Amino acid sequence: MSLEGYERHLDSISSDLSSGSVVSERAALAPFNGEEEKLHYIPIRILGRGAFGEATLYRRTEDNCLVVWKEVELNSLSDKERRDVMNEISILSILEHKNIIAYFNHFMDKNTLLIELEYCNGGNLYDKIVQQKGTLFSEEVVIWYLYQITSAVAHIHKAGILHRDIKTLNIFLTKTDLIKLGDYGLAKKLGSEFSMAESCVGTPYYMSPELCQGAKYNFKSDIWAMGCVLFELLTLTRTFDATNPLNLCVKIVQGNWTMELNSDIYSSAIVKLVHECLDQDPAKRPTAEQILDQPLISSCRQELEERVCLLNSAMKKPKLSTVSESPVAVVTQRSRDVYYWGGGKFTPQKLDTFKAGSSAQYVCAGENHFAVVSVEKELYTWANVQGGAKMVGQLGHGDQASYRQPKKVEKLIGKAIRQVACGADFTACVTDEDQMYMFGSDYYGCIGVEGELGMEILEPVLLEFFEERPVRQVSCGDNHVVVLTQNGDIYSWGVGEYGRLGLECEDDFNSPMQVEIPKGATISSVSCGSDGTFFLTEMGKVLACGNNEFNKLGLTQGFSGIKNHPGESYQGIPYITTLTLVKQLSRFKIRTIAPGKTHTAAIDERGRLITFGCNKYGQLGVKDFKKHQCVQVLVGPFGGKIVTKVSCGDGFTIAATEDNQIFAWGNAGNGRLGMPADKGFGSEVCPAMPRPIFGSLHHVPDLSCRGWHTIIIMEKVLNSKTIRSNSSGLSTDRGKYESPSTSMDLDIEPGAETECRDRGLGGTMEVNTEDCFLETPMMSMANQTGDSSCPLWLRKELEDAEFIPIPDNSEPLTPDQLSSFSKSVTLPYEELKELKAAAAAVGSKKDLPVKQSAAVYIRFPLSTLNKVAIFTLNSLQEEAGSQITEADLLGPACEA
Repeated sequence: MSLEGYERHLDSISSDLSSGSVVSERAALAPFNGEEEKLHYIPIRILGRGAFGEATLYRRTEDNCLVVWKEVELNSLSDKERRDVMNEISILSILEHKNIIAYFNHFMDKNTLLIELEYCNGGNLYDKIVQQKGTLFSEEVVIWYLYQITSAVAHIHKAGILHRDIKTLNIFLTKTDLIKLGDYGLAKKLGSEFSMAESCVGTPYYMSPELCQGAKYNFKSDIWAMGCVLFELLTLTRTFDATNPLNLCVKIVQGNWTMELNSDIYSSAIVKLVHECLDQDPAKRPTAEQILDQPLISSCRQELEERVCLLNSAMKKPKLSTVSESPVAVVTQRSRDVYYWGGGKFTPQKLDTFKAGSSAQYVCAGENHFAVVSVEKELYTWANVQGGAKMVGQLGHGDQASYRQPKKVEKLIGKAIRQVACGADFTACVTDEDQMYMFGSDYYGCIGVEGELGMEILEPVLLEFFEERPVRQVSCGDNHVVVLTQNGDIYSWGVGEYGRLGLECEDDFNSPMQVEIPKGATISSVSCGSDGTFFLTEMGKVLACGNNEFNKLGLTQGFSGIKNHPGESYQGIPYITTLTLVKQLSRFKIRTIAPGKTHTAAIDERGRLITFGCNKYGQLGVKDFKKHQCVQVLVGPFGGKIVTKVSCGDGFTIAATEDNQIFAWGNAGNGRLGMPADKGFGSEVCPAMPRPIFGSLHHVPDLSCRGWHTIIIMEKVLNSKTIRSNSSGLSTDRGKYESPSTSMDLDIEPGAETECRDRGLGGTMEVNTEDCFLETPMMSMANQTGDSSCPLWLRKELEDAEFIPIPDNSEPLTPDQLSSFSKSVTLPYEELKELKAAAAAVGSKKDLPVKQSAAVYIRFPLSTLNKVAIFTLNSLQEEAGSQITEADLLGPACEA
């Protein structure tokens, strides 16, 4: 982008920000089709408070991504602060790099600017250095950080942007050690590499000598700051330190610094680079590109680039809007709680651990233990031991203790966990990097390490087998494991009895073995039952292998027309060792499948609930306890409802619907259904009819049953706020574009049991605005008309004028009617498009009847009419294609 283009872009943002309207380039180019896209956000926790407002973590429900909203109160900012705010939006909108904080969107909520930015869940480099507690980084780690920081700086310099505030606090990390350079509030656009800046800004500890002396400076000032950051990485101390700013500046200008490094840890090349970056003469400092070309980095640059790409591809990022209309932000405040029951607990037990920033995202139940992944992607485990069962490492805490309350798995801190699965006595989890960790009992070879680590694995171990086979999903049966990779391959291991591994045999395997997939089938997910496995294809078809007792895999085949066997007969298939199509489900397009111990439930694309298998306890939900050979589509309580979640345990089923109801049925023994045993359900032990549990309505984001246990996440909406501001992404390369008119409707929807609360919403990172002032709707309208906008005198007159609609009949209005209209119906100027159309029609057809010439009368002084006429005449002559006289325009108004 040229300097002129950048300046035009900056001006356009300033104009749009003051009116609350910014539209994406795609939106400006695409034809409007009337579609309104809503993006739903749920606040998680406040991350901190900066110079301009709060930074709040949000979860975007469309893709479950975490984003940060930086909240900026425009009314409380000075002119300079507004410029800083808008400057950051402008800079971020034109930068796109794997090591730079990504800008997604921004919205206007009354006088508050909300900027949506990428979230880094690993803190910042300053915190990372402090956490070392004196233990030096290895040179390999320092080079990894240096490469990423330098790549980001090289990118912004190439775009002609000077950061001016590079410091460890502004270098953010993910849990996978991916660097993101942020905070562009002080950044400045320079015309060329030889351009110079003059204003003294930045953080004193990282200011270059030329900045301290008030001299002109350029991109080499950022290189100095990079040298200070590199110094800190190598020594864990600041390059310059002093008791006051004056002494600090003196030290910087004099170059008063020393560095003592252990030559056994760090090479002379990296020490030399520090001296080059901290050279007093800016001309002698290397550029960012020259640093990348040094042998220190260039020798492993390709490997580092591939690592950055891999880590970025594993990160979930919110998708930018693709519809022509700017998206509408719907911010919903919810209470989210985790409950579990069963194993002798007849009533749901609430867990206080998972609140606010530690709220749960995914849950899973094992035979005697539970696992939860928080929204911050941290793993928690705990036990619910019955009958003296012994822990064998399935909690991953390094011991065999039975922790009764959720405890964070310390060994996985720093790893972003995206999924967890529990077996009978072991646990598997997958990270954002698509790596897989396992812990617990390896008695049946379920850990997948060929028994090399003993029978009990007390802490998570990385499965090296999958380092080159990125994992998409894992599912665990009682004693077997099945993995789906990103490439669509299937691997299984553990107990092979009944052919549950799909390996065409019943052998046991203690390491991953590849499963042959039928030709033409593409597997989208895998689901393990106690001794069987389901494979769901992208087309919604289901394949299965393993134990088909009670027809729990749905493989029983029906036959009709057999002699001496009227009606339809069924041939049972006891078990199968290869992936086989479940024909009974072929007429459905299955979206979710949930196997239990003796029965299975599935949800199709229409939200219908389908059950099959054993019905001894009424777990099929068909109002009886009879044996059923084919699949059952549940109607009854589910008639007209859309089922969203379902899970099956040992003889019972739990399901949740879209209208926020939770149902339970089947074996109620030992608290399986989460209700007291004396509750009247017709049959206290085994209700065969789905019955609602919990007195109030709850949304269920996740649910898991195994054995006699259930764990569930329940949400309740407290209030909802819709921010209708046409301010989506920023145009990155266009000097001119049209902005739609802004409307900001704050729709508050209070929850059933909670008062509506109106509190400020958070945002993230920093941004900059010039001439950011609040306008009236009339002024906002005028700003969006480009070169033909109303002059100030006309804008003022129109704001003060009365707008009087003309009724459909041609009868003249009485003074009373006119008065009534003027008081009760006052329409904004932007809605009266007929005025311009009528004026144009007058120009092309001068004998147009008065009734068709206008939809309203505008009442203001006659002296103003002359000005209006001349202004309208000048603006419409070209469109009308003929000369228009003042009489043509003023005639109807004068008659009025």
